[in-house]
Amino acid sequence: MEFISRVIHAVTVLHPMHVMAVHFPIALTTIALLFVVLALIFRSRSLEQAAFYNNALVFVSALAAGASGMQINLANYAGAAPNSNVKFFLAITLTILSLVLLVGRLTNSRILWKPNTMVLYVAGFVLNFALAGTLGFLGGVIVYGF
Repeated sequence: MEFISRVIHAVTVLHPMHVMAVHFPIALTTIALLFVVLALIFRSRSLEQAAFYNNALVFVSALAAGASGMQINLANYAGAAPNSNVKFFLAITLTILSLVLLVGRLTNSRILWKPNTMVLYVAGFVLNFALAGTLGFLGGVIVYGF
């Protein structure tokens, strides 16, 4: 029982939740982009749906990573972590863009297959991937320097 208590204490107190949460948007944006590209290559509705569901998880995980990032910034850096303003702006952009992609796909299930919406839809996935990668890099700058 003491071991379980120590693990819970380590996960909730010693190790910031942000460290665990931040990897999800990075991985999910990568996989969502991969799925949308593969959907186009193979004309696969299933891969397009997988991209959509991954993007839904990007939205949820971006909220979690952003909230935990703000908390750790306040607790450890008194709100002044290096690049925190840029990271805040980029995290909000990632979250909003994920939501826009979700709403677009929910309102038009053929958004990827229509020529007039395909480019913007795929561009949204590319931008999400770039935003998550940039956020990860800037997080590394905070921890490891530049």
